Amino acid sequence: MAKYTLLKEEGRAKRARFETVHGTVETPLFMNVGTVAAIKGAVDTRDLENIGCQIELSNTYHLHVRPGDELIKKVGGLHKFMNWTRPILTDSGGFQVFSLAKLRKIKEEGVSFNSHVDGRKIFMGPEESMQIQSNLGSTIAMAFDECAPALADERYVQASVERTTRWLKRCKTEMDRINGLEDTVNPNQLLFGINQGAIYDHIRIDHAKEISELDLPGYAVGGLAVGESHEQMYHILDEVVPYLPKNKPTYLMGVGTPINILEGVDRGIDFFDCVYPSRNGRHGHVYTAFGKLNLFNAKYEADMRPIEEGCQCPTCRNYSRAYVRHLLKAKEMLGMRMCVLHNLYFYNHLMQEIRDALDAGNFAAYKRNKIDQMMNGEA
Repeated sequence: MAKYTLLKEEGRAKRARFETVHGTVETPLFMNVGTVAAIKGAVDTRDLENIGCQIELSNTYHLHVRPGDELIKKVGGLHKFMNWTRPILTDSGGFQVFSLAKLRKIKEEGVSFNSHVDGRKIFMGPEESMQIQSNLGSTIAMAFDECAPALADERYVQASVERTTRWLKRCKTEMDRINGLEDTVNPNQLLFGINQGAIYDHIRIDHAKEISELDLPGYAVGGLAVGESHEQMYHILDEVVPYLPKNKPTYLMGVGTPINILEGVDRGIDFFDCVYPSRNGRHGHVYTAFGKLNLFNAKYEADMRPIEEGCQCPTCRNYSRAYVRHLLKAKEMLGMRMCVLHNLYFYNHLMQEIRDALDAGNFAAYKRNKIDQMMNGEA
């Protein structure tokens, strides 16, 4: 059903291969975020294949609200709906519990909150989240959890984590049940558990130990990049990742910058996702090996170089900084598309470089040089 093969290690960094019902992926990898079954910036699934995307990530809550998970099941699942054959990971809706904090009420059964689209009342608990994700037919479903603010009170975090553990066990029971039904879109759907605990080492470690005993196909570290410093995030990873199974994929949710990714890989992370490349791209901010550029700056007005010399993305192979800047200034959608394509290619290519460095046994040197180049280089 799923097989994770650890190919190489360098310190805590892992180079692995993960085989799923929708294909095999090479890790470490970056998942391209398609919240409502589309990458923001007019990027389609053929583009994703061309720029090296291995896993697409969609949002359970948003697809439940619109167009509706029942409709997606009716047409054959999310893969068929968006014409994507490679793996898909769906988050559980748990983060929306955090991000829609003003509108929600958390109970043991689950969470009641109002739709951000039309205000209608929605109830989501572990069973509902598993049913929605099963209707979507994703390759990997995330457990329903509460993402407490990183700097929340310790007593609140402890109670929240204990509830998240109870919810995880309910998720596992429900997924096992649904995967056995005849009309399930993907009876091989995988459940990943999520480690929570804000910035409290002992809560994180205890939770990692407890959920590891459930022997799930993969595990995530959640509740980071939500208010804590980068140093606090790296510290939590240093403390917690050793208590998650080394022979399973480890996913750092919602992180982050290229440097965050390099630091995460160094600490044993396999999967990453973040909205930065698409969000920044839509605002004319593009990534290069020498740092980030703002193409709205006047100095690029007549700059006929590509965004990054040597980059093989569709934008850099064909167009100049000056032309992309013109499109952005003219508010042409094509400008946003070109920047998003470049940024996603940059992230996917960065992951390929990381895998190559791990294969060659020189990741530590690669990481040092890459960070120095990004911090001190000139694009």
